Amino acid sequence: MSHWEIVIGLEVHAQLSTKSKIFSGASTHFGAVPNAQACAVDVALPGVLPVFNKGALERAVRFGLAVNGNSADNINRRSVFARKNYFYPDLPKGYQISQFDQPVVLGGTVRIVLKDGEKTIRLTRAHLEEDAGKSLHEDFHGMSGIDLNRAGTPLLEIVSEPDMRSSEEAVAYARTLHSLVRWIDICDGNMQEGSFRCDANVSVRTMGSDKLGTRREIKNLNSFRFLQQAIDYEAKWQIERLEDGGTIQQATVLFDPDSGQTRAMRSKEDAHDYRYFPDPDLLPLVITPEMIEAIRAQMPELPQETRKRYQEELLLFPQDAAALTAGRDIALYFESVLAEIKKIPGVDYLTQSPDQANAKSVANWVINEVGSFLNRDDISIAQSPVSTAQLAGLLARIFDRTISGKMAKEVFEAMWKGEGSSADEMIKKKGLRQISDTGELEGIVDQVLAANPKSVEEYRAGKEKAFNALVGQAMKATKGKGNPAQINEILKRKLAG
Repeated sequence: MSHWEIVIGLEVHAQLSTKSKIFSGASTHFGAVPNAQACAVDVALPGVLPVFNKGALERAVRFGLAVNGNSADNINRRSVFARKNYFYPDLPKGYQISQFDQPVVLGGTVRIVLKDGEKTIRLTRAHLEEDAGKSLHEDFHGMSGIDLNRAGTPLLEIVSEPDMRSSEEAVAYARTLHSLVRWIDICDGNMQEGSFRCDANVSVRTMGSDKLGTRREIKNLNSFRFLQQAIDYEAKWQIERLEDGGTIQQATVLFDPDSGQTRAMRSKEDAHDYRYFPDPDLLPLVITPEMIEAIRAQMPELPQETRKRYQEELLLFPQDAAALTAGRDIALYFESVLAEIKKIPGVDYLTQSPDQANAKSVANWVINEVGSFLNRDDISIAQSPVSTAQLAGLLARIFDRTISGKMAKEVFEAMWKGEGSSADEMIKKKGLRQISDTGELEGIVDQVLAANPKSVEEYRAGKEKAFNALVGQAMKATKGKGNPAQINEILKRKLAG
């Protein structure tokens, strides 16, 4: 398969976070009983007219600014709605209101972080459209039910260029986009509820060719794991078919998570098959410079800007900066811990000394300790039972040598369980205060050296393992409460004398 190249483009549907639908006042709240949130406009009763939701446009413009470095050059000042004609039971009008040749956003880029560096993915467009309803099959025997609650829900369809060359790149792009739409607060990103779903266009070609192969579109992938599995299977299927002398027919396919396979649903339509034409019931959207400037003024610092700031100002490694900007809630938690540490007397949070608070240490704790507990309990960082002030208080006790890193993990877990309101309370309750008095530790080390002459002799003969044995004896003598760094330093000094 090494002489084949996989070519991937994604179409992502992000449900915009408006409280009402794009052309009606019906609620977009998830979880209502079927058809309870479908008004006359949504079900296309005769004589009804759509009324555009300005909040959807504001969110689309916010996205346009985000993918163009806060420049508005890629935002069309005049944008037109069109009718996309097709017939399906969950589409009561017989057409979907979308955008075709004049979308809100044209172009832009998304920067993704990969194991071997970074890559820029170009965007073709991002356009507004309404969602369709949903066909229900499970609860009906020999029939299908139709739920029109989602009909008219505002979507921003984000279309990439075919710039991805592996399922790993496609997942990295989808994750980055997922983080971005949540970061700028235009979509909640809830994939289980259908707020963020992907269609993957996959084709293959011989390595070195500049001609695109025939693509097949995998529809409605609602998890990153399924996205990767579907692309891997589809690419393998296309390559095997071509190597067997077959051809690829353009088609829309579905992914079956149970079998891990894709299967054809229908032949893939082209734009002319949908008979697009401007919707006569909707006036063109006119986006003024004043509107763009008002939206720009409310934009948060973008994730790529935050990553750069973390690396340049806080001296974080690129991978740590990327992890902390995977979501705005994570970045806010991290920065809140830094702010809380600055309030603690005697702690200089930017000092790069290993035994004082610094941004690298805070990053490690947020990414590794907090992150692992969040994953274990399957909760978001906004639901963390350990507040930023509590974590700052715990880190301060590591930095001032009150406790060791190992002890701190024990305290952290206790606070996570709600056993104490602060690190100081838990340290006192568990008797975990670290021994950092130099005189006391020197006395203990002298006793250990006197009691272990053989280990001393072996170390001086060049056996490094003997030193670890002596450290272990010293830690045992302090019942695990001795400061490991100090014990190491004292031992090395005395053994060299």
